[in-house]
Amino acid sequence: MEYFLDAIKKYADFSGRATRKEYWMFVLFYMIIFLLLSVVDGLLETFILGTIFSLAVLVPSVSIAARRLHDIGRTGWWLLITLIPVIGIIILIVFLTQNSQDGNAYGPSSKLV
Repeated sequence: MEYFLDAIKKYADFSGRATRKEYWMFVLFYMIIFLLLSVVDGLLETFILGTIFSLAVLVPSVSIAARRLHDIGRTGWWLLITLIPVIGIIILIVFLTQNSQDGNAYGPSSKLV
């Protein structure tokens, strides 16, 4: 849960790096919370809770994804590749699962710090 909260705290920090574990733990907790809220929405026959949560976590999601791309030596603008249907999402997932680089233009490796 600390990875999720750290990403929320760094919601406006698009610089620096995020490890693979940090990113995927954020995604895991995001999905768990969203699924729980969706179940509650289903019981209440509404969709407001999941929508509010998704909108509240939109900027932190983009921020941590940009920092994850920095960790592999790519710019955060690569997130725009998701605008290409299907292929863009596949390419982005491949990028997000790659190993970290030791040092690059975005700073020293997060693993070493």
